[in-house]
Amino acid sequence: MKKKFYVTTAIDYTNDVVHIGHSYQKILADTLARYHRLIGDETYFLTGTDEHGQKVEKSAQEQKISPKEFVDKISSEDKKEWESLNISYDRFIRTTDKDHFKFVQEFYLKAKAAGDIYQGEYEGLYCEGCEGYLTESELVKGKCPFHPNRQLIYIKEKNYFFRLSKYQKFLENLIEKKPNFIIPENKRKETLSFIKKGLKDFAVSRPQVSWGIPVPDDPNQTIYVWFDALVNYLTFAVEKNCWPADVQILGKDNLRFHAIFWPAMLKSVGYEPPKTILVHDFISINGQKISKSLGNIIRPSELTKKFSTDAVRYFFLRYGPLRNDIDFTLDKFKEIYNADLANGLGNLVARIAKLCQNSNFVFKKKIKENKIDRQIAKKLDQFRFDEAIAYLWQEKITSLDRLIDIWEPWSLSGGKLNKILNKLVEEILNLAYQLKPFLPETAEKIKNQFSKTKIKSEKPLFPRI
Repeated sequence: MKKKFYVTTAIDYTNDVVHIGHSYQKILADTLARYHRLIGDETYFLTGTDEHGQKVEKSAQEQKISPKEFVDKISSEDKKEWESLNISYDRFIRTTDKDHFKFVQEFYLKAKAAGDIYQGEYEGLYCEGCEGYLTESELVKGKCPFHPNRQLIYIKEKNYFFRLSKYQKFLENLIEKKPNFIIPENKRKETLSFIKKGLKDFAVSRPQVSWGIPVPDDPNQTIYVWFDALVNYLTFAVEKNCWPADVQILGKDNLRFHAIFWPAMLKSVGYEPPKTILVHDFISINGQKISKSLGNIIRPSELTKKFSTDAVRYFFLRYGPLRNDIDFTLDKFKEIYNADLANGLGNLVARIAKLCQNSNFVFKKKIKENKIDRQIAKKLDQFRFDEAIAYLWQEKITSLDRLIDIWEPWSLSGGKLNKILNKLVEEILNLAYQLKPFLPETAEKIKNQFSKTKIKSEKPLFPRI
């Protein structure tokens, strides 16, 4: 029986089209999904769009179109961006999907039946950027830490609350006893520290927000956008019978919702928590936060058109914000592209192809069934994408380049030359297989080039820029 593997990303809010800051988690999740398919697991990969809430409603009003027209447009553009990065999701879920709409209402009623939803009144601060309620202790210099340029709104409204405080001990035990529940460790400690200060119940509905899923037993209220959005992972998983998720990948701004609210909500209605929540840091551009108002947004498709899909995937897999914030600049990207791809992998492939062509080499060996290298598998199982791809470059690409210099095949002929060229072609085909989860288009190009009887030089994989 095949092992099931389920990976999710955060779903992107549809107030605007996604940018490179949203790309990182999709590339990570796609790499994991491709790896698990490669080793034979029954793999499920979910991403999508978060389409309800006040912010979307306002954005649609500004464009003088309906909220549905607005989110249809953004969702379609988001899909094109993910296509440009070769993201192989199994479903692109939208919170406006009929099955999700129905499932959210059922989930809400189950939580209510468990005694975890009650009517109350919220009075305090609200950030429209996060679509989230904030306490004074969460503010940085009186502002939302993730939207410092937005004015916080003071609201007082009657709504429904979820009894988060009831799950204080459950969450503490979950995070303390399962060290891999939140990765990396500093995010686990941060979450535990927040919980130990004491959890307060949170609002799960909003009055006077028409664009959303109605509370099933009170149509005057709309289900809070975060409660609605978090349930998407389960909407898909229940259909495919693949819960709990093996890993849920998200940015640090979504940590509190996924590591605190979400496990408590799941516990309330009788589901296990996800096995792991993998939290990454942020990408800035030229030292500035990515922001529509600053005009420094870069779409994934802009980079892929200029540098290729796999060049963008490589950069973020090896140098992305897995453990720390990173600053992205085009100069840095070009430098790495030339060093690691044009002069590294691309040059190696070109060298071996040229040697084969110049010597009229005929490749007759039957290609062995390859397996993912143990070290690469180990690193991916630990979610160390940076170390996995660095290992490939250092131990496979650089080493193979050195072997060519040591063997000097250009100075050989006859049986000795054939033996070395056979070895080099076998190694390059194995390298192509190891690259499949990371750089799928490049892996396919290398395989096609070197699986022929007569191997010839072809266009550079990564032309120098």
